[in-house]
Amino acid sequence: MQNYRAPLWLPGGHLQTIWPALYGQRVEGRAPRFRRERWDTPDGDFIDVDWLQDTGDAPAGLLVLFHGLEGSTQSQYAQAYAGWARSQGLAYAVPHFRGCSGELNCAPRAYHSGDWQEIDWILRRLRARFAAPGQRLIAVGISLGGNALLRWAGELGEAAAQVVDAVAAVCSPLDLAAGGHAIGRGFNRQVYTRMFLSTMKPKALAKWNQHPGLFDRERLGRARTLYEFDDVFTAPLHGFRNVDDYWDRASAKPHLPAIRVPALALNARNDPFVPASSLPRAQDAGRFVTLWQPPQGGHVGFPCGRWPAGHVMDMPRAVGDWLLDASGLRTKVPSRG
Repeated sequence: MQNYRAPLWLPGGHLQTIWPALYGQRVEGRAPRFRRERWDTPDGDFIDVDWLQDTGDAPAGLLVLFHGLEGSTQSQYAQAYAGWARSQGLAYAVPHFRGCSGELNCAPRAYHSGDWQEIDWILRRLRARFAAPGQRLIAVGISLGGNALLRWAGELGEAAAQVVDAVAAVCSPLDLAAGGHAIGRGFNRQVYTRMFLSTMKPKALAKWNQHPGLFDRERLGRARTLYEFDDVFTAPLHGFRNVDDYWDRASAKPHLPAIRVPALALNARNDPFVPASSLPRAQDAGRFVTLWQPPQGGHVGFPCGRWPAGHVMDMPRAVGDWLLDASGLRTKVPSRG
């Protein structure tokens, strides 16, 4: 991915973002099948975790994927990573952030980009399940999920190695303010912001119906940007003073030097959501963090192949192979294809 170049028929960050999400082939062979588990949370709520069914009887490791904003198991990247995990004989789990599995959660909260405590609870529960000697746990976070994952790794420092063996973040806005302002301007506002708010606002209103008076309902109705939405909903529901406090404290970029497990941060420099000027440099990252910043790829796109048979599988392969090498799983899990 460090040397990735997009197909000539998909120029520019917008096409490299939109086409893979809508049209790119996601897996080779049969579509992945999942079974769902519901976990009760310590605060009386629940999350849903989807498990890939097509794995061997004794997988040597587990790949955990934390999805992006309003993502789910149905997202193109979750399907593509399922195909890669299946090819490696790995167990594969997709925990859904609260409210993202198709059913509104119960508590007076949702999810956010810096929710490292939730990441910690999920990963520790998964580690307890995959605790046999020699078993590895690797995790990848996409966009919002990647920021939260690296935020967790930085918060825990050396203790993170007791839980995971390697982590990766793909197209994550590690500087949330830079990303949040970028998505609120021009074409981004007209297309991506509208897309996200079309599902986020109805879920927020359903949350208000669960817990009347939880936030200013009229202000939420007027929100036209993620900045406005996060200021009235996300920030106050999760203990932040306002949106600026939330974006500042939740960003993973300042915490990268504290990471003490192998970590990869992949960001395309033409990502419409994440300005290249906001990306971490080597001196910002620390010795445990590897930075891949190819000039092309869009936001969680990285399409490959010839028209019209393009696919989105090269990015999961590249990131997955890095995780295998960094975690020591390479010697335990020979590829199945």
